[in-house]
Amino acid sequence: MMVLIVGWFLSALGIVIVAHIIPGFEVKGFGRALIAAVVIGLINATLGYIVKILTLPMTVLTFGLFLLVINAFILRFAAYFVSGFVVRGFLPAFVGGIVLVLVNTVLRYLVFQ
Repeated sequence: MMVLIVGWFLSALGIVIVAHIIPGFEVKGFGRALIAAVVIGLINATLGYIVKILTLPMTVLTFGLFLLVINAFILRFAAYFVSGFVVRGFLPAFVGGIVLVLVNTVLRYLVFQ
């Protein structure tokens, strides 16, 4: 249970870091980042899973790069549900998704090493 809570806080921290790096990717406070992390996780676990299965041929053809596009749409979709979490356009969502994955990977490595 503790690993889940720490992972949730790290995801929220990653969102805050990305918001400071990427223009057009905004979050108003750590509390909103916590809510955004939950919403992104829920969308990824439900709708994201279905979309990734349905777009598997496109993902194979692009050697997995289409997953970055799906992640960008998931971030934009999550922004509709969380007030104080804004992603302005596809490019900030795309670049923000890439940076978010990198930041989360580094944070999880540092904490769970």
